[in-house]
This record gives sequence, C-alpha cells and structure tokens, in this order.
Amino acid sequence: MGRSTGLAGPARAVADTDPVDAVVGRVRDTLEEVFAAVAETGADTGALLAGATGAGREPVAADLTALRPGLHARLADHPLVSGVGFVAAPGLLTDVPGWLEWWQRGPDGAVRPLLLDLDPEHSAYSDYTHWDWYTLPRETGRRAVAGPYVDYLCSDEYSLTLSAPVALDGRFVGVAAADVYLRHFEAAVLPVLQRLPAPARLVNARGRVAASTDPAHLAGSLTKGPDFAAVLTGPPTGHRTADLRLLPCGDTPLVLVTANG
Repeated sequence: MGRSTGLAGPARAVADTDPVDAVVGRVRDTLEEVFAAVAETGADTGALLAGATGAGREPVAADLTALRPGLHARLADHPLVSGVGFVAAPGLLTDVPGWLEWWQRGPDGAVRPLLLDLDPEHSAYSDYTHWDWYTLPRETGRRAVAGPYVDYLCSDEYSLTLSAPVALDGRFVGVAAADVYLRHFEAAVLPVLQRLPAPARLVNARGRVAASTDPAHLAGSLTKGPDFAAVLTGPPTGHRTADLRLLPCGDTPLVLVTANG
C-alpha cells in the first residue's frame, strides 16, 4: 500500500499538468541555461570595459582577450552552447572598426577562436550589424533569439543565436551572445510539443519558427500574422485570436503558438 500511494501522487500530478504549461516550462528551462552563459559574458564584458574607461583610456581589441577564460569555461559548463562571445559595436574599440571575441566548440570537442577578416574592403562579414542577433537587442534593449538560420559565419550548422545588449554608462556597446545548434534545441523541446493535442510551433519576436510540429509552419520559416513582439511584452497569460492561442514562454523571447482550444 505504501508503494502504491507513493506512485499515485506523482502520477496524478503529471496527469493534471496542462501540456501547454509543460511546453512553456521546458522552453524556459532550455533557453535560460543558454541565457545564463550570455548574462555571464555580458557582465564580464561590462566590467572589463568599465575598467578600461575608468583608467582614462578608450578600450582596444587586446582588452577583450581577458574574456577568454570565462568564455572557455562557459563552453565547458553549458552543454547546449556551441559558441559564445562578445560582439563589439562599430567604433567601440579605437584600433579596429569592429570585433568579435568569439570562441566555439568544434566537432572534435576542441575549443577554437572564430577568426574573421573584418576589413570592410575585403570581407563580406565586416558589417555584422544587420543580423537579427545584433539588431534586436540594440533596438529593443532586451534579450533576443535569432534564427534558426544556417550559420555561415561560425559553423555552417542550422542554429539559434541567443543575445543580449551590453551597455556602458547607458550607452549600447555591443551584444553578448551564444549559439545553439537547432538539432540540440529541437531534441530538448519537441518531445513536449508533440504532447499537445494540436499542431504547435515556437516563434521568435519576428515570427521566425524555432521548432514546430505543424507541417504548415516548418522550422526556419517565417510566420505572418499577429505581432509576436507585442505578445512577448504583454501579459504572461498571452493572447488569443479566433483561431490561435499565443503564449510567451516565461521571460524568454519565444512564443508558443497553437490552436485556440
């Protein structure tokens, strides 16, 4: 009897859990693990830049090498993170027009720097300020999820990039960011999405689909319709249309979209 009673309680709790709540919880937990690495990088960068300016000088690219031990630790401590670093706003550093202090884990597990030619006269990657992972935090002052997209810049993998603004004395100076391979994100969230009674998808502020069980809205496609950015800044209970239920996934910048049942 004691054993039966011990099992019945958790079983009832699982049975009584709203599957939508389970999706929101899984997405929140998955993304917050990565955003923890982003926040640590942002805090380290802010402190480093404040130290440089406090010494009465403008920062240079060599200052950012002090971030490397922390970036390496984040790649070791956060299994979902495939790349992590700081991307400087143009003009922040006095000796280079732009800079990515970025480190990533290769297929063999080795940690390597991302080496890019950022000379605007020779490199197609010199202007990184048009990418969503940069523009969304700069424009909104909030965390962002960009993608999924094929990450030709870093890995040639289908990826998500999670980012957050970095400020110095109230001035935007760049973004802290981390990459997650889409296959790893989908492995974490699709099992709970598949438990929903109707097809569902997760979209970012721009409507880009990050994961989906809806054949009409595949991962990577762009969803048109509601203002997803407004849902993210609205009440936690979300928004309903005649056909859809839109629910922010906690404080993370993804929206769950499913049938309005």
